[in-house]
Amino acid sequence: MTINRIRIVFMGIPNFAVASLNALIEGGYNVVGVVTMPDKPIGKHQSVLQSSPVKQYALSHKIPILQPEKLKDSIFLKKLKTWNADLQIVVAFRMLPEVVWNMPHLGTFNLHASLLPQYRGAAPINWAIINGEKKTGVTTFFLTHEIDTGKIIAQECIPIKDTDNAGIVHNKLMYLGAKLVVKTINEILNSTVKLISQDEMNFGKLELKSAPKIFKETCQINWNKTTREIHNFVRGLSPYPGAWTELTSAKRATLFFKIFETEKANCHNYSLPIGSIVSDKKRYIDIRTQDGVIRLKSIQLAGKKQMLTTDFLKGNAHLL
Repeated sequence: MTINRIRIVFMGIPNFAVASLNALIEGGYNVVGVVTMPDKPIGKHQSVLQSSPVKQYALSHKIPILQPEKLKDSIFLKKLKTWNADLQIVVAFRMLPEVVWNMPHLGTFNLHASLLPQYRGAAPINWAIINGEKKTGVTTFFLTHEIDTGKIIAQECIPIKDTDNAGIVHNKLMYLGAKLVVKTINEILNSTVKLISQDEMNFGKLELKSAPKIFKETCQINWNKTTREIHNFVRGLSPYPGAWTELTSAKRATLFFKIFETEKANCHNYSLPIGSIVSDKKRYIDIRTQDGVIRLKSIQLAGKKQMLTTDFLKGNAHLL
């Protein structure tokens, strides 16, 4: 079966998925339909509906779209079946019921932003950086009953630099993943797939690290950690959703702000309590950690815009 004859249904929501969908369209693959989330109400009065990036892309390329509220809905399943897909591809979507992923005769494969079996879950990019990993990657695997556990088709790897944050790694993996999606389809079409179970991949029986969904409380900084751990935590949550903290200034004011970029600083005074603020009120803001001091390079005070610390101090030094 040639690439323009195989019928593909693509499922996804965010920009991360758009890169893969675009690679299929530009590569001449026959995408017969797209499944994405329903339009989301936004704005103060929730009166404006916002389409997902995948829907916006599909509309611009005149690709048929389905937006089910529930993936087991009989009307949705009937319409999906009429597309008569040979293969389904899932990138950053929702957990599919068996009735959906088992529908095409060539199966359904997923693109996941980690080197499975490590970092199964909703936020693999964030947790890999938070945990100080030196590498990450993308994996394609066939869907099965339990989330992110199916047999692996292919993987690609990249290093994580000490200066990389979640946004930088996201973009690298987005384009790397798009190439892997195309490679995976070609291997399926050419019958050259060599499936590997995730149990076999973890032949060293390494401790498996998970990547659960991130909530606001997840993002609060614990200053009673090392400078390295806090640095990784901040960049693993930057630029979104952002690590946050509440600190008490020397003037007894409680400051609530997000932190987007940090670096290690020379320790001013090891006798200071953990969480203490040290600043010359012109060039730097440092915070005492478990083993030293960390310097805040980019921050956002509640109700204000994100800015460099030097710019923040020009108008807000009096708060410290």
